[in-house]
Amino acid sequence: MAYHKVNADQRAQGHSPYLDNDELQATALDLEWDMEKELEEPGFDHFRLDSAAQHHLGNSQSPDLDLEPIQPSSSPKGRFQRLQEDPDYISHYTRQAPKSNRCSFFRILKVFCTALILFIFGVVIGYYARKKCPSPPTSQEPNNPQIYHEILKEIKAENIQRIYRDLLEFPRGDDDADLAVKIQGQWRSQGLEDVRLVNYSVLLDLPGPASNTVTLQSSGECFYPSGQQCSTDPKTLHSPDLLYSYAAYSAKGTLEAELVDVQYGTMEDLIRVQAITNVTKKIALLKLGQSPLLYKLSLLEGAGFGGVLVYTDPCDLPKTADLADKAFMVSLNSGGDPSTPGYASIDGSYRQNRLNLTTLLVQPISALLARKLVSIPEDTAQRDRCTPLHLPAAGKKTISLTIQSVTTFKTISNVIGYLKGAVFPDRYVIIGSHHSSLQGYGGQGWASSTAVTTALLQALMAEVRRGWRPDRTLLFCSWGGTALGNVGSYEWAEDLRSVLQRNVVAYISLHNPVTGNSTLRPVASPSLQQLAAESQSFNCVEKARCPGYNVSSVQIQGDADYFINHLGVPATQFSYEDIKASENSSFLSEALFPVPATKTEELDPSFSLHETIAKLTGQVTLQIATAPVLPFNALDIALEVQNSLKGDEAGVPQLLAVASRLRDTAELFQSDEMRPANDPQERAPVRVRMLNDVLQGLEKSFLLQQAPPGLYRNILYRLDDRTSQFSVLLEALEHCKLHQSNETVQAALSEVLNSINSAQVYFKAGLDVFETALAGKK
Repeated sequence: MAYHKVNADQRAQGHSPYLDNDELQATALDLEWDMEKELEEPGFDHFRLDSAAQHHLGNSQSPDLDLEPIQPSSSPKGRFQRLQEDPDYISHYTRQAPKSNRCSFFRILKVFCTALILFIFGVVIGYYARKKCPSPPTSQEPNNPQIYHEILKEIKAENIQRIYRDLLEFPRGDDDADLAVKIQGQWRSQGLEDVRLVNYSVLLDLPGPASNTVTLQSSGECFYPSGQQCSTDPKTLHSPDLLYSYAAYSAKGTLEAELVDVQYGTMEDLIRVQAITNVTKKIALLKLGQSPLLYKLSLLEGAGFGGVLVYTDPCDLPKTADLADKAFMVSLNSGGDPSTPGYASIDGSYRQNRLNLTTLLVQPISALLARKLVSIPEDTAQRDRCTPLHLPAAGKKTISLTIQSVTTFKTISNVIGYLKGAVFPDRYVIIGSHHSSLQGYGGQGWASSTAVTTALLQALMAEVRRGWRPDRTLLFCSWGGTALGNVGSYEWAEDLRSVLQRNVVAYISLHNPVTGNSTLRPVASPSLQQLAAESQSFNCVEKARCPGYNVSSVQIQGDADYFINHLGVPATQFSYEDIKASENSSFLSEALFPVPATKTEELDPSFSLHETIAKLTGQVTLQIATAPVLPFNALDIALEVQNSLKGDEAGVPQLLAVASRLRDTAELFQSDEMRPANDPQERAPVRVRMLNDVLQGLEKSFLLQQAPPGLYRNILYRLDDRTSQFSVLLEALEHCKLHQSNETVQAALSEVLNSINSAQVYFKAGLDVFETALAGKK
């Protein structure tokens, strides 16, 4: 009977069949009243709290609870006495004793007050903690002018000079592997942790065991390329100055033929020569300059010549240059490993048999030897060094030309250092230098290039140690194989092409920072011209040598080639050079002369010019790497296109109409998208990312499928400062003169038209994306 009374209340909630009469229910109520009385007695207060605390456990069905069966008792009081004595007792009494609501109210009040006190205490602690630990100063924000100033002031001329001399003192072997390891160590010592050495096995064309020679058949006199008489002295035979006076990737062998003066090898020159003589298998005497060497060689090869002697006219050289008796080295490689054209030279790649890149036997010679070949008396040469050289029409000369360079597979090394960006780590700004040279040929430009890059890295890493990081990832690259055709940069870019097409934002070139000391020469793609011009006004140390807003988009030498012509990446370069001696001086930098090791320090003894280049490069790098919106100007591209179409040639009116639409779209893009994005309140992260993606691809539309040898595929770059039109159109017009056909002109016009139209469609699509996004928000 007692068993049923104790459990009556539990089963009442579940409508148990045992409680279906009024008597049992009344008995349960009596028992409840007796329990309340007993619990209110002294000594049972603690039980009441324990029972309430175990309320949840009383309803649990957990198998961990092993409850003892309840035994019958004669009275409820005896049952509770046994329960109190049992130490393992867990109450299954689920109904809370009906007591005064005052206890529950006080418990709730106590919990509320505790929570309130803790909340107030937390607010006070947070307030004082914020005062003691302020947020980082504004100078640590990536896009902050104060940061730029702090970084650039760390770039000092004496540091660049010290790094430069340290590089020159390093003993060099036959290849650049040891030097690459040294540069890697230098960059790591500055704190750049991720610095990689990337090697490729490539086909190189190197000097043979003996120097190339030129022999006059009439007299039997034998000359080395420098003009020196052939000798049997072993020291002379193995002199680097003689061995490295050659054209890399030329055809090999011996050719005996008549010498034909073609001057600069222009279309007019070829028309003139072909009108008076048959040029098949003859040897051309060619001046370097005016247009790319590869382009002129392609014309000579097409005309049927068998060999070419290349020289620089003293009248075209800077007055300060003393190079009349110097031969030089050139490369006939348009870029990369010739055995793997268009793809990387990685293990397992198919190697094509391309030992020669031309059928011509090509040999660079000194102006001194050129004078001997055209029979100018020595005393006349000394009196007037600036007499333009030409072969007399009546004086026919037959010579024998011997080329004996050798091709072999060798390993070249690139050094790639990564400074990871904090906001857009998947967007790369590349700073490119090179450490490749051939036994002093090309001077110490590689050491200047590497020293400036290392000094810039040193200044950046000093700020990184203070907690700063750029928004975008910076890649510091020192390329190998540059002198032989930008081999290292081409192979690395071909290896990572799919990644670089998507991620590279800009390429900043430090190819040869100081080749003269007369004037600063800034070159930039149209979208970066404004940024390059603004950087000059802030960072030019010697104002007299910084003429101001003279930034141009012209073809440049060096490893920027692949990024400009295959990836359509905006690029810029600052360098000091001598004032050009004549309008024919363009492309003389293709010749690599043997230059004394002291030449660079003679040009810039205080290294102030190197400091200027480093700061200009650093300013542009920081702007591109840290600006929330890329500092590219779409309108400048459209203006450059319109300026390149000024002329009376057939088809230009149609091009101007397309160019006008491009300008209208670019103006709309510049005003509707660029200006709001430059307001911090309008910089929604998604909108900024969309805008940057559009800006990053501005120049990709201007890449031609194929361009004539030596000419840029990117039509936004002109041949030189003398020309304002698209180089591909100029070449087509010249080609028309030689072949009396306008098919080449029509094809070139069509390619340019499609490029401009593609750019206009690209700009318009960018505008449509933003309009759709804004409409979606509304």
